[in-house]
Amino acid sequence: MPSADQRLPDLAALALFLAVDDGGSVGAAARRYGITQSAASQRLTALERELGVRLLERGPSGSSLTPAGRVVGEWASSLVRAGRQFAHNVGSLAAGTTARLRVAASMTVADYLMPGWLNSLHALLPEVTVSLVPTNSERVTELVIAQEVSLGFVEGPDAPAGVRSRTVTRDSLVVVVGATHPWASRRSPVTAHELSRTALVLREPESGTRQVLDRALAAKSLSATAAMELGSPTSIKQALAGGVNASVLSRLSVRDEVDAGTLVLVETPELDLRRDIRAIWRSGNSPSQAAGALLRLSLTS
Repeated sequence: MPSADQRLPDLAALALFLAVDDGGSVGAAARRYGITQSAASQRLTALERELGVRLLERGPSGSSLTPAGRVVGEWASSLVRAGRQFAHNVGSLAAGTTARLRVAASMTVADYLMPGWLNSLHALLPEVTVSLVPTNSERVTELVIAQEVSLGFVEGPDAPAGVRSRTVTRDSLVVVVGATHPWASRRSPVTAHELSRTALVLREPESGTRQVLDRALAAKSLSATAAMELGSPTSIKQALAGGVNASVLSRLSVRDEVDAGTLVLVETPELDLRRDIRAIWRSGNSPSQAAGALLRLSLTS
């Protein structure tokens, strides 16, 4: 009886098999890989014999996958992708080339968590060059799905659709005002109703911060009133400096200003403003070595 290792399939033959499904014929698959149709047909027949399964229905107008072939095709897709990634990684290692990792992160994560994670990644994998795209959580998800980045970090009430995700840490939003704002010296908490009636300086609706606030108010049948919508925590904090406005921001993003006394936290116990910070990556893909290392570092920080 052959061992498990002896029954490992030929990845190149599996890739050729998937190309038949894409192109609709053995000839089209052969042209894609620069081999003759006869050679392609022989490799596919050998693959069927090796697996013990008939994969293709061959006809005068082309070839199609058998029902069993479609099942094998689903399994083969992830295996071939992994094999290509393996070949790329080994090739880079053999050539001594610098690995590159492109990451996207929500503004809060990019400004207040990512620097520490990237310092740790550099200590672990100094050969890796990281490119970071700071943007809102909705855009991070779009970049991951489009495969423009290998890994993303988002914050919000729910895991984004269309990607795989893992919670790496938790955060909460807080109501903050400048030191001269009337709420700064108030002793009683601000109610959810008061907050909804107050014109706030807020993040844009596509941000995770805004989505958490909107959901918390909606749970009370309320909604936020925006005096301004700004694209980053830094710009919002600057808008609070005059003492006229209030805002809702991540506790991470206002920690230094609260410690310095330039911003003041306002209690809002009626609202649940907790949220998860998640790493996300494209469904069907496994994180690369560098992306996997960054993911592990984010989980242990």
